[in-house]
Amino acid sequence: MIIAAEMGTSLRLTSGPAIQHAGDLAAILSGLQEGDVLFIDEIHRLARTAEEMLYLAMEDYRVDVIVGKGPGATSIPLTLPPFTVVGATTRSGLLPAPLRDRFGFTAHLEYYETDELESVVTRSAELLGAPIAASAAHEIASRSRGTPRIANRLLRRVLDYAQVRGSGSLDLEAAKGALTLFEVDPLGLDRLDRAVLDAVCRRFAGGPVGLTTLAVTVGEEAETVETVAEPYLVREGFLVRTNRGRAATPKAWTHLGLTPPPDSTLFG
Repeated sequence: MIIAAEMGTSLRLTSGPAIQHAGDLAAILSGLQEGDVLFIDEIHRLARTAEEMLYLAMEDYRVDVIVGKGPGATSIPLTLPPFTVVGATTRSGLLPAPLRDRFGFTAHLEYYETDELESVVTRSAELLGAPIAASAAHEIASRSRGTPRIANRLLRRVLDYAQVRGSGSLDLEAAKGALTLFEVDPLGLDRLDRAVLDAVCRRFAGGPVGLTTLAVTVGEEAETVETVAEPYLVREGFLVRTNRGRAATPKAWTHLGLTPPPDSTLFG
């Protein structure tokens, strides 16, 4: 998350993908009041023309509105009141340097702890009109990879399971039954995660193996493996990335119920 300018009093929400033209951003900026906060989610996906307009707005509190087309088009400068821009992204490496450098403060948000996610799950269940048992909230939270979005998604699946196959109550039995049905194991690994680990360990003797070869083996696109499965597996210590490809750690072998090869030199 990146913050700039002065703190405001009211919040305007939008997202990078929703702003595809400079005119879209101009309409939002022209409606800001003094002290407002403009929050842009997925800011790395801003259209280039909108990005250039944001530069001017952040530096000079001004936007140029183009009226008309062709040779007769006229640029009308519109003065903006002081406001705050907050941008959020999970892919800060994709932010253009000129945009990143215009923010006065950069913060990195850590993943949520299990007890914090329990509070998220409990609150979300109340909003859905389905109170949840503390044990069930803990079970969902512990398998949510430290991410509220995943916790809320799993909660909805548990609610569906409880209504269709269970007693209708969000208890521990419903949580475990739903998560087993949807193949989310106690450490939060899903079918694709385990398929990747299984391929590296069983098919390639622990690796290293190239990304493309690994993707073909599990029947997925290389980008899917790299962006969906790999980040969590690397963060949790199941995989490592080497110059020669992806390799499994002893933790991956153990999680699959396998014995790590004794002659592995990658991990000593």
